[in-house]
Amino acid sequence: MNKLKRHLSVANVLSCIALFVALGGTAFAAMKLGPNQVKAVNIAKQAVTNAKIKRQAVTSGKIKDGSVNALDIGAGQVTGEKIATGAVTGKKIARKAVSPRTIAEEAVTGGKLANEAVTASKLSASLYAQLVRNVTYVNTSSASNSEPNKTATASCPAGKQAIGGGVRLEGELAEVSVTGSYPVSSGTLRTGWEAIAHETGGGQPGAWSVTAFVVCAEL
Repeated sequence: MNKLKRHLSVANVLSCIALFVALGGTAFAAMKLGPNQVKAVNIAKQAVTNAKIKRQAVTSGKIKDGSVNALDIGAGQVTGEKIATGAVTGKKIARKAVSPRTIAEEAVTGGKLANEAVTASKLSASLYAQLVRNVTYVNTSSASNSEPNKTATASCPAGKQAIGGGVRLEGELAEVSVTGSYPVSSGTLRTGWEAIAHETGGGQPGAWSVTAFVVCAEL
């Protein structure tokens, strides 16, 4: 006992008391913590790391609206099946974001094109040159009388060429025959259509006429 007294001092006694209080307090706290007793204010900043988060613990309901931005999404993470039907609208697509490489073959059908969407500037020059544009129908008739020979010429408007034509007879036609029906040319341009007819019988001629008609277009 005398030896023990010689080793006791105020400092030694206080140290022992502090140690017992600390150990007892830790054990007390661990025993008394129940479910939902750890609040946000009890957690130090940066204390919850990725390793502390259970798999599948962070669900959609735990993510604040508008908090996930482009930097948070890995490359190639958003695939087709992750996008809801109707979710991608015109306002969600950046300008020039859709390129020929992002459009599947035969994906753009006629129903996807707006009326008047395909203009001349969108067509190749070779294809545009083959198209028939601004079609016009013109016909011209000869006088209706008993003259034995008649001719009629239907001319295309300026800037257009003949792409087809024909002839029509009207009147007393028992002894009348068509002898010519062909395009009229001026150099390399087909400018109209000519029709020729005449009487073939030897009797008293009746009144008749010949009409030439032509289909014209810009070429």
